Amino acid sequence: MSRNPLTQLASLSEEVLEKASQNPTAARVIQSAAQLRDRVDELQKRVRGLEGMEKRIAHLEKRLAKLESAAKRKSATPKPD
Repeated sequence: MSRNPLTQLASLSEEVLEKASQNPTAARVIQSAAQLRDRVDELQKRVRGLEGMEKRIAHLEKRLAKLESAAKRKSATPKPD
């Protein structure tokens, strides 16, 4: 029975990971890689949140600029006696 290359690669990868998990040094490396992946995922979530905040801040800045210009025009207009 011949196996396709992807199946063979998956089987070989499983064997390598199993042997590596038995080696304390390799197990620490694998654990560190998993922790790094989790940290990168968390950072990506935070960055997405920051992008939303930046859009809201830009919108608020535009609204503030309009309010300030309206207030300046109102104060610059001479008041009738």
